Formats: sequence, structure tokens, C-alpha cells
Amino acid sequence: MYYTYMMRCKDNSIYTGITSDLERRKKEHFEKSEKCAKYTFTHTAVKLEQAWETETRQSASKLEYYIKTLNKQQKEELIKKPNKIEEFLSEKVESQLYKPIK
Repeated sequence: MYYTYMMRCKDNSIYTGITSDLERRKKEHFEKSEKCAKYTFTHTAVKLEQAWETETRQSASKLEYYIKTLNKQQKEELIKKPNKIEEFLSEKVESQLYKPIK
């Protein structure tokens, strides 16, 4: 399984990433380990806001890419309505491939 996730940072920005081990990745971000993203190292991740599970790395990467194209308001709405991927990305991804897990 692969996961696409959104994290809230200390400055209220939202970081989006993918992983095959969500718990390990959260720990890396929160502890600012050498493996955390450059962005969360400088912006300080404080909360996992949302995550979706999917079967392939390709589908996780595709969702990550299209989430990153959304504006801040759209990202905030997607966090509030994780089952509504099709509302924001209907022509970009197959929403049935993604299962919200948070």
C-alpha cells in the first residue's frame, strides 16, 4: 500500500507527500530527522491533516501531484471533505482508487 498525505505546518501551510509507511514518515517529519522533507524541516510539520491509501506508487504520486496544483482554499476544503476527491480533481484522478484513512 501507498499513502498520499497532507500535513499542517507551524506557519499554517500544507505539505503534501507520499510514502509506503505513513507512521515512519510522520515521525521523520515531526522529529525533523535527516530524512524529512526540506520543506517540513524549515516549516515544522505539526499535524497530519489527511491521508489516502491506494495500491500503487503511481496512483499515490498522481494524487500528490494534483493536490499540489490546488490553491490553499481548495486544499483546506479537501481536508474537510476527504471523500470528495472528485469534487476537486474529477477530471484528473479516478477517485475510487483512494480510500481516506484519517
